[in-house]
Amino acid sequence: MLTILAYSMIIVFMALIMTNKLSALLALILVPVVFALIGGFGSEIGPMMLDGIRNLAPTGVMLLFAILYFGLMIDAGLFDPVAKTVLGLVHGDPVRIVIGTAILATVVSLDGDSSTSYIITTTAMMPLYRRLGINPLIAACVIMLAAGNTNLTPWGGPTARAASALHLDANDLFVPLVPTMVACFLFVIGVAYILGRRERARIGTIDLRELDVQAPLGGRIDTAEPLPPERRPKLLYVNLALTLLLMVCLLSGLLPLPVLFMIFFAIAMVINYPSPALQKERIAAHAPNVLAVVSLIFAAGIFTGILSGTGMVDAMARSVIYLIPDWAGGFLPLITAIVSVPFTFFISNDAFYFGILPILSEAGAKFGHSAEAIGRASLVGQQVHLLSPLVASTYLLVGLCGVDFGAHLRFTLPWALCSATVMLIFAVVIGVIPIT
Repeated sequence: MLTILAYSMIIVFMALIMTNKLSALLALILVPVVFALIGGFGSEIGPMMLDGIRNLAPTGVMLLFAILYFGLMIDAGLFDPVAKTVLGLVHGDPVRIVIGTAILATVVSLDGDSSTSYIITTTAMMPLYRRLGINPLIAACVIMLAAGNTNLTPWGGPTARAASALHLDANDLFVPLVPTMVACFLFVIGVAYILGRRERARIGTIDLRELDVQAPLGGRIDTAEPLPPERRPKLLYVNLALTLLLMVCLLSGLLPLPVLFMIFFAIAMVINYPSPALQKERIAAHAPNVLAVVSLIFAAGIFTGILSGTGMVDAMARSVIYLIPDWAGGFLPLITAIVSVPFTFFISNDAFYFGILPILSEAGAKFGHSAEAIGRASLVGQQVHLLSPLVASTYLLVGLCGVDFGAHLRFTLPWALCSATVMLIFAVVIGVIPIT
């Protein structure tokens, strides 16, 4: 009965999210509570929920201050020179323009927010695409490929979800995956080169000086317009050094991620906006994004707490183990990586990471696989996930690029599948995803 109850809860949870009957936030709270009551666990619901919230508290803190930190860097203008430099280097060559788009999208995607990445990159590059007649589907393709790869950072969402669902340190999942992200970045550059060559053969190169192309922050490329009041151009190198130091500390594991982001956010805020009034203004500007993400993480604590506390995870794991033949047990991380592609495309990240990944992890443990190995394998599908019609930011991207969603899907899906394949192969080769 517990197994039936568990699978019923997962099915109802995914159905409510996929059909937009409930938001992920509400479904993560209400569905497990209802099924716990049905299962007769009413008197134990409170402790289960609190245990789950406690387990996810560090992840919630990390995401809160990570979003604030990178939002602050965007406000201060850390990424503005990157956009202007890219525009200055492309020289009307479609190959350089497309590669520049991929590089710019990769850099700005470090904030972990695909919507912000899309806005910054398209604002900088789409005027060039339109004036030169470059196929806008190419822009949508390389921007999404770049964002899908960089989105694997611990503050980007998928890695945090996987870590939350498996009760792991996000750094334990992220750091071993860095070489695979580098491989995928090189693949994206290769795709940009191929697509750029096609456009160069079709339209040739054009002298930008003959065109009235607008710069990303207003005005012409070679003119200086007044900057928004929150920009801090004089602190550019200070902010760059601070961000690079943060990256070094993150990769070295000097301190826990939540603590690092809290410290560096506080330092960045004091340096860039010393006035309390300005500090309140900047925090308020990013409060909606922070609230949306952090509330989801704590709601997930209720879901995972009940899932684990009632024994549903164990029941589902036993059923999965029963279905997996002994000879396939050694390939469970590989199986997880493969199924993550369709699962994260056809269902939301919340449904996959909070509903299915814990089952795969428990099953993997029975065959001697660590939760870290299963968690890393589950992230392979993120190279395709952003193409899903369930991802709201995808509609933002196609709207900014002025392309049809179906056309974007047909154009980008083969490249996204190739990117996932590159990540999987490279991860297997370096041992990040074991196959035995």
